[in-house]
This record gives sequence, C-alpha cells and structure tokens, in this order.
Amino acid sequence: MAILFLAFIQGVLASGDVEVQPLINPAVVGDTVTLSLSPPAALKSGSWAVGKTLILTWQDNQQAVFAGYNGRASINFLTGALTLSSVTVADSGVYIVQSSDPQLQANASISVLETVSNVTLRANQTNLMELNSSVAMTCSVSSGSSLSVLWMNGSSEVTESDRVQLTDGNATLTISNVSRYDQGPFRCHVFNHVSNGSSDPVNFTIIYGPDSMALTVNGQNTTSFSIGSNLTMLCSAQSNPPAQLQWAFRGELVNATGPLLELFSVSEDQSGPYSCLAFNNHTDMNSNITTRIMIAKLSGTEQRAVSVWLLPLLLIFGFLF
Repeated sequence: MAILFLAFIQGVLASGDVEVQPLINPAVVGDTVTLSLSPPAALKSGSWAVGKTLILTWQDNQQAVFAGYNGRASINFLTGALTLSSVTVADSGVYIVQSSDPQLQANASISVLETVSNVTLRANQTNLMELNSSVAMTCSVSSGSSLSVLWMNGSSEVTESDRVQLTDGNATLTISNVSRYDQGPFRCHVFNHVSNGSSDPVNFTIIYGPDSMALTVNGQNTTSFSIGSNLTMLCSAQSNPPAQLQWAFRGELVNATGPLLELFSVSEDQSGPYSCLAFNNHTDMNSNITTRIMIAKLSGTEQRAVSVWLLPLLLIFGFLF
C-alpha cells in the first residue's frame, strides 16, 4: 500500500474540476466529519492524508487504515468520501485526496475547535485610588481553542490607550492610573466559531475627590436677596466615599455641617462670603467653593414696582370682600 501511495504522488495530476467539501467546518471536538467529493467521482483506488500524514489508502473494496486512525477513519468505496469520527483539535489541517483511477488531486482545510466553558475573570486588587493605582485583570477558560477575547466596561468595549494595555492574546487587561470611570462592571467575553461565554462581572471601589464642587442659593444663580428672606444653600462635591462638608462665613467656621445651610429672616449684617469646605479622609484631600451673598433693603424703584404689582391684587380682594 505504501508503494502504491508513492506511485500516486509521482504523477498525480491536479484536477480543478473536483473539490473536497466537508459536511461541517469548523467541527466541534467529538464530532464525526465527512469529506465528500464534488461533483461525486467513482474512484477505484486512492488515498487520504492530512498534511504529510497518511490516513488510509484503498483499492476497489479494500482499505488500509494507518496508525492513529484505526477505528476512526473509513472510506466510501463508491464515492471516495472520507469519514472521520471522534475528531480532536489535532485533527485540524489540510486534507488531501489523491487517485490514479481516474487521476486527480483535491484538498480542503478543516478546523476542529473545542467549545468554550467556564469563563473566569480575576483581578489582582479591587480597592483602588484614583490616579495612584493600577490593576491587572486576567481572563481564563476551563476549555476552548482558537479563542478570541473581548473586554467590556459596562456596555462599552475596552480598547487600548496610553493607560490601557491588552496582552497575552488579549487575555490580560492592565489599566494604569485608574480613574473613577474605571469602576466597572468589567466582563471578558470569550468566543470561537462554534461557541462563546462571558465571565461574571467585576466591580472596583475607586477612591477619589473631593472635586467638581457646586453651590446654589435657593436653587438659583442669583446672590442678591432682600432683608427678611429665607436662604437655603446647597453644596455638593464629587467624592468617594462622600466628602465631609463644613460651612464657613467670612472665613470662620459656623456650627453647620452637611450639604445644607439654612438662614431664616436674614439681615444686612449677614451679607458676605459663604464657603462650603469638603474633605475626604480616605484621599486626605480637601476642596472648597465660595459665593458672596448680598442682603439689602429694596430700592425705591423696586418698592414702587412691588406696589404697582400689588395694587391690582388689593383692589380685587377688596371688591370680593
């Protein structure tokens, strides 16, 4: 049979009229793969090989199966189709059929893939300091071959940048100088042509702030108010954990903490700069914002305007009563 195979190699003519068509490609580990000829050809003798490794040879209705394929490979004597059962990843390759009666040669590539299972994401730490910490995440699987890895932060795909590196075939994601927007949830999605899987999410606790402070008075941008007004000042700061807030008037701390400072029936001597001070005892950072409040009597023009506005209302109420 080996001599017969060498004889085939020595004068085999390539035929563009016949193609090898796999029944499934790619195949999954454990599948049975059949490689047929198209159009069908009645081959009296020939051989099948993968790369340079012989699988079997046949003549008429007799076949010889080579080591490694016993019990797995068989030939259809009428059509020359090869059937290979219980395929493994190692069965991937270029399959070549050759015949001298009639004389032809054809081939096709087959991929055998292992399905993805048990996708796991691990991080070397989960408590991070903004701009001072780096984190490395590793994506792994229990099984799978010819894998591609996609990283997600929430609903956004993670791509490389000056802070973000993907290594080890995208299996490792490293983020340097993390920001508050890197808190996650992070997932890795692993896939090949026959299966896919995603890891459980991983979230990070990122310590930052305080910064981006804001201060409003009575929910407005104005800072001038009349004597007797009630004022509610609201202070906010971006911070994790939430910042401790303290109020000051004219540079002196007042007996008020938290986001609200309320003043009732204010007088002129309460005019001046009001400050909100924020402190994060985890980052050991502080920030502040100041607004200057003016409290005064209504001017004559303003008083006349109020009187003109109130007069029709007083006439209406007087008429009703």
